[in-house]
Amino acid sequence: MKQNTKIRTHGRTFVGRVISDVFHKTTTIEFDRKVYVSKYERFQKRKTRIKVHVPEDFKLAKGDMLKIIETRPISKTKNFVAMEVITQ
Repeated sequence: MKQNTKIRTHGRTFVGRVISDVFHKTTTIEFDRKVYVSKYERFQKRKTRIKVHVPEDFKLAKGDMLKIIETRPISKTKNFVAMEVITQ
């Protein structure tokens, strides 16, 4: 519900479920995607995990849905920032 406007954003936007919140100012989200396998002419389900920077005013727990957006590299593995909590 709160929006983060202090960090300049650009690029891709995703919605995912929080699966880990043990790091300081960082959480890990996961979302499903489908990949087409031409050999079998079917879709395969895969999961993507992304580390996200979380501002201090956000209160997150495992299972929350989070909207994230791409930003400049914040650390070696963090290129996304949390924009809003969709469900708690």
